[in-house]
Amino acid sequence: MDDAPIALSLISHTNVGKTTLARTLLRRDVGEVRDAAHVTEVSDAYVLIDTPQGDTLLLWDTPGFGDSARLLRRLKHSGNPLGWLLTQVWDRYLDRPFFSSQQAVRNVRDEADVVLYLVNAGEHPAAAGYVDAEMQILGWIGKPVLVLLNQLGPPRPAALESADVQRWTEHLAGYPWVRDTLAFDAFARCWVQEHVLLERIGSVLPPARRHAYARLAAAWRSRNRATFEQSMRVLARQLAATATDREAVTAQGAGAAARSWLALLLGSRQRGDAATDAAMAQLARRFDAAVRAATDELIALHGLSGRAATEILQRMGAEYALDKAADPGKATLIGAAVSGALGGLAADLAAGGLTFGAGAVLGGILGAAGARGLASAYNLARGRDATTVRWSAEFLSGRVNAAVLRYLAVAHFGRGRGDFAAGEYPPHWAPVVDAAVTARGAQLEDAWKAAAEGADAAPVAAHLQPMLQELVSDVLARLYPSRA
Repeated sequence: MDDAPIALSLISHTNVGKTTLARTLLRRDVGEVRDAAHVTEVSDAYVLIDTPQGDTLLLWDTPGFGDSARLLRRLKHSGNPLGWLLTQVWDRYLDRPFFSSQQAVRNVRDEADVVLYLVNAGEHPAAAGYVDAEMQILGWIGKPVLVLLNQLGPPRPAALESADVQRWTEHLAGYPWVRDTLAFDAFARCWVQEHVLLERIGSVLPPARRHAYARLAAAWRSRNRATFEQSMRVLARQLAATATDREAVTAQGAGAAARSWLALLLGSRQRGDAATDAAMAQLARRFDAAVRAATDELIALHGLSGRAATEILQRMGAEYALDKAADPGKATLIGAAVSGALGGLAADLAAGGLTFGAGAVLGGILGAAGARGLASAYNLARGRDATTVRWSAEFLSGRVNAAVLRYLAVAHFGRGRGDFAAGEYPPHWAPVVDAAVTARGAQLEDAWKAAAEGADAAPVAAHLQPMLQELVSDVLARLYPSRA
């Protein structure tokens, strides 16, 4: 008995989402999904996972119950309800509701170790009269039943989800064969919720089945954990590549270079600097491609289909940091401009599209240090002999937030929904992610500092990966406090 497959039967009223959930759990397309009744006509078994020891966990996708209330009335008039139902010959074409119900009951009786019964959580329990009829039918079979709340919509705060679970738990309290009720949406479940489902299944299996099941559950958890860790490596590599990316700025003429350098010293970047804009555009294109490539890797790792859409990069004030190489040969020109009439400086800066009120302060600095000496010291301190553009630390920290939110979106996307498509993030995610990222600000600053000082992407990624793993684990524990 212990070496026989352990079988889970997906049971529900028709068109509640059994096949959709099967695709999500199996991470591959099976059966047919349409918004119609009785799409699944026969019971099919699929291997969820197996072990080197020969253990197998099967998932049965079954036809949905049909006219449950009418069926229950007929069963109640029979001295042996279950025996009567299974000896009847129903026409699969002329009496589809009864035929489908018979197939579902036969599967539970003959195959199931545990029944996974789906309900539409969008319905109020009292309004879903078919649930009570189907619970009574399942009660005659006597197999343990776990009720899964499907069609919950986008992920929500834990308190709201718990309220739905409590409402259904209270409604089903009169059926002792219902051993547990939990939220498990085919469209938006996360792998930490799969682990809870595994625990609940194990708790209702007969003792003779539990040793084999423990090995299967451990294999499932190990697979999910490996996917999680690989996902963190993908994000760490993408963030490290972005942090260490550089783009050289094409050499400019003396006037343009002088205005650019002045703007740098004043803590801003002039508008109309075509060479710098071109360098930034190259950096942005590489960033966009890296994000899409990383997202595609996450999609594949999670057994999903589809590709990441092009990410539109929004320009923000702190996106770029300029490593500007000052030319000592041109410093005299800058010094002369600053030591001249302030009106001349204002006109020169305005020609570059700038409006500053600190010309006198800048002039005092240059006058004290000497224009040529200051330019040489800047080159020496930066270790640069060319002008480059790179991403600022503020922008990079923001990309950590975005990367974690992207991971959550992929990790919650059930394959039953079809191709991956990024949508709006649930509003309760952002503050949780922001708090976790902010708490690790010092670690991130160390990574961005190493990148700014010329470290290669590999050691920066090695620094980021364990931190990201801890950060996202913290986020998941906060989003699912009862499942941590």
